[in-house]
Amino acid sequence: MQEFDFAILNWIQDNIRCDALDVIMPAITFLGNAGILWIAIALFMVVRKSTRKWGSMLCAGGALNGLIGNVLLKNLVARDRPCWINKDISMLVAIPKDYSFPSGHSMVSFMSATILMGYDKRIGIPAMILASLIAVSRLYLYVHFPTDVLCGTLIGIILGLVVLLAGKKIYGETLFERGE
Repeated sequence: MQEFDFAILNWIQDNIRCDALDVIMPAITFLGNAGILWIAIALFMVVRKSTRKWGSMLCAGGALNGLIGNVLLKNLVARDRPCWINKDISMLVAIPKDYSFPSGHSMVSFMSATILMGYDKRIGIPAMILASLIAVSRLYLYVHFPTDVLCGTLIGIILGLVVLLAGKKIYGETLFERGE
């Protein structure tokens, strides 16, 4: 599997990497650093009475995401990052110190985007696009294998759906009516 992963990463480096993306991709990945963008959105929603329940679900999802992804899975799987193995690639961002699997940027981005999709598709669709760009940036920057990003994406979506189901149980059907 790692051969396949490296084939994709090296293809990106050989065929897509360019000066413009060398500036854009670190900026995109920065939006996912420590989930800061998603935390900011959650806090904005928490302080507004009309979106407080949704903000609390984003906060709960973020905590769940951190525990499952960064505390449990990364340390359980303990997969080296591609940039640790192939040191010939010129890095555009600082080399991360934690393990590679799963991609935390992808997990938190897709978890948040899934919850935001449940709130309002007009917000959820741009969030999904941004989550996709953040996930791709992790490949471009050579800090994750494609399987790290794919699994992070799937786990993030699943966690988002779990949080939506829990929110529906806790807050009831009225959660999905505008103004809740």
